[in-house]
Amino acid sequence: MVARPSAQSTPAEVLVLGGGVAGLTTALCLLRAGKRVRVAARAYLAGTTSAVAAAFWYPYRAYPEAMVAPWARVSYARFAELTRATPEAGVLRRETVEVFPQPASPPAWALDLPDFETLPAAALPPGYGAGYRFTTFVIETTIYLPWLMRQVEAAGGELTTRAYANLDEAVADCPDVVDCTGLGARELVPDPSVYAVRGQVVRVKNPGLSRVWIDEHSGDGITYIVPRSGDVVLGGTADEHEEDTTPDPGRTPAIVERCARLEPALRGAEVVSVVVGLRPVRPTVRLEAEARPGGRIVHNYGHGGAGVTLSWGCAEAAAQLILHT
Repeated sequence: MVARPSAQSTPAEVLVLGGGVAGLTTALCLLRAGKRVRVAARAYLAGTTSAVAAAFWYPYRAYPEAMVAPWARVSYARFAELTRATPEAGVLRRETVEVFPQPASPPAWALDLPDFETLPAAALPPGYGAGYRFTTFVIETTIYLPWLMRQVEAAGGELTTRAYANLDEAVADCPDVVDCTGLGARELVPDPSVYAVRGQVVRVKNPGLSRVWIDEHSGDGITYIVPRSGDVVLGGTADEHEEDTTPDPGRTPAIVERCARLEPALRGAEVVSVVVGLRPVRPTVRLEAEARPGGRIVHNYGHGGAGVTLSWGCAEAAAQLILHT
């Protein structure tokens, strides 16, 4: 599957900017609503932030919570449907445990989950004061992103490789534009409120694990264990305003050790790779329509560390703004 150069483009009713999970999902929603859609992106697959992400359903670093929760709820339902009906999409149902060093109130989104429960002290690892268990969905991006691209093309969408200098140039090309450019929105919009939070993860061979672990509040960094079909993603870091995507080998042992405290089977696991991604963080998710001379833009970016988690909810909301405004 190769994105075609924009010179071969056919007339489109909507131009979607961005080839990550937000852009592809939004394009698919618009196509299913009957629109002719062209996606334009600098890169697809390995060239996107989505490809590097640990990619499991969990509302992380996306605000405000009251606005984010309904979008996350929609995505949860869509991922549940995919695990039941479309196993080739690469979405896995996983039991998840989140632990805290001190007693903690359940998050706002807990009410939306069918099996969220508080764990008794006896079920917690040593040194933790609270914990919750719930079902999440792990999205294997090496499978899921190509699947999304195939769905877009099968529905009649066009995938092109092009970088626009600014949004006015995009509107001149197509009067209805959806901006799903993530960190790129900082320069393209321009939106100086967007900034990067660097995340380094370690991928190891899976020693037989199937449970996701999250510890966002103990010690340095954030700790998460995300078992996929062939490997486990271990995280990680949350380095504010850092954009160097070169892995720091000095941080890898600490990441593995933090994860091994939760899952001792990870000690000695073979390291497959160490990668870095940049989370596109903003004080609030931006999902709104903006009129510009000659057309309009629907913005859908600023998802922080929850791009996959919000992908279907935000895509459906963005599509509605195109369809009904």
